[in-house]
Amino acid sequence: MRNISPPAPGRYSHYVLGVLVLVYIFNFLDRQIISILAERIKADLDLSDAQIGFLYGTAFAIFYAVFGIPLGRLADVWDRRRLISIGLAFWSLMTALSGFARSFTELAAARIGVGVGEASATPAAFSMITDYYPVARRATVLAIYSSGIYLGAGLGLGIGGFIVDRWDAAWVGVAPPFGLRGWQVAYFAVGLPGLLLALWVATLREPVRGQMDGIATAPEPYPFRQFGRELRSVIPPFTLFHLALAGVGSRGLAMNVLAAAGITIGGLLLTAALGTPAQWIALGIGVYAAVSWGQALRLRDRVSFELIFRTPTIRYAALGFAFLAFTGYGFGFWTAPFFLRKHRISAAEAGLVLGGIAAVSGWIGVMLGGILADRLRHTSVNGRLYIGMATALLPAPLAVMMVTTDNLALAYALNAPLAVMSAMWIGPGASTITDLVLPRMRGSASAGYLLVVTFVGLAMGPYTIGTLSVLFGSLETALLASLLAGAVSFTLLLLASRHIARDEATLLDRARAAGERL
Repeated sequence: MRNISPPAPGRYSHYVLGVLVLVYIFNFLDRQIISILAERIKADLDLSDAQIGFLYGTAFAIFYAVFGIPLGRLADVWDRRRLISIGLAFWSLMTALSGFARSFTELAAARIGVGVGEASATPAAFSMITDYYPVARRATVLAIYSSGIYLGAGLGLGIGGFIVDRWDAAWVGVAPPFGLRGWQVAYFAVGLPGLLLALWVATLREPVRGQMDGIATAPEPYPFRQFGRELRSVIPPFTLFHLALAGVGSRGLAMNVLAAAGITIGGLLLTAALGTPAQWIALGIGVYAAVSWGQALRLRDRVSFELIFRTPTIRYAALGFAFLAFTGYGFGFWTAPFFLRKHRISAAEAGLVLGGIAAVSGWIGVMLGGILADRLRHTSVNGRLYIGMATALLPAPLAVMMVTTDNLALAYALNAPLAVMSAMWIGPGASTITDLVLPRMRGSASAGYLLVVTFVGLAMGPYTIGTLSVLFGSLETALLASLLAGAVSFTLLLLASRHIARDEATLLDRARAAGERL
């Protein structure tokens, strides 16, 4: 590492940010479109709410999170714009291939492919953006980037609802071309344009790593060796081989095997109690991969391990924001099916109205959250965490009223402020984590953070609500029960607020103590 003078962000920084926002729009468009298609997919493939929750959440989330670890490492050592470009092309192709699915298994396999491809984008984008903007503006610019979540989700609902209604209506009583249903055509329509965007991303300029922090990091001469090692560290059964080569010793191997055994037993018990074995097999693989990665990271890069795993604020904040994601992903996915069932509206109407609300209100919320977090950060080190705490509690009354009212217009009206407040934590969450580690490890830290958020939020949120819907016989009751996650989130973020001042002040000292040469 060497000290350099940080450049001032200019027009090209804003251009790069704009392109990356577009990438994130496609990321969530491809991810979220299944929400508006869920009722048609259920009918065609004869699926339950729990299986639909698995397809949207777990099938995607586990592999998104697990592959995010080695791809996050690759983002720390290789050309980030190329990584995003290749990943975008791959997940767009897998989205299009979802249109050929004729069974639960085939659609699950395609969703896994989408998850693997999308894992390349956010760690690399977080790292790239922080090298174009200074610390004081990062919550805002990461919020701008994260606005792609809501713009993409809104477009997914709108485009999906329009296509599925028009296509299926056009072929009533007549065999459609190649036997394709409307939901399959919708996947083709949103997947293929991403291939063109991938070519655009490849033209961006790669910034000097660490330039905005005044700490330039030398390029890694063998990036794919690093990627291969990290990949080997999370993919069973290669994890044991990797740990043995890394010198973990017999005790470390025994701990890894015991962890695998414990996870397996837990998965069997959960399967016996709740069914849906695919859910618990996939989640077990993900948890085991995370445990193995932690062991491997400690051997490979002690400094990164200490700063990522031993920083109290990161532990509490990652879990706190993850429980916000639990409710956010759960409500975000099941809102459209809920409106279709309770209010008996068409998919086109639900997609247009709910998609428009999600895009506009979500964009406002994520931007507002980032701006307020940066302003509060000027007056208090806990400023960003305050936004998360507010997001944990304030949306609940609106959610209760939206779910329980029989008035469609009122439900639509309540959905708008609910979407605003539910989105405000995104920028503060990402910036809290990236500011607590060194520039060279932000991709890995972001991948670890996204792993927690994805396991708790995406893998468990939609599936849990779907399972509760089957258990209670009511999607409405399931949605209301999920709001309890807000209290858990508030408690965890409150704990994080008690540590963040010390953790930020001692960052460099702790890095040096762990062996970093600054």
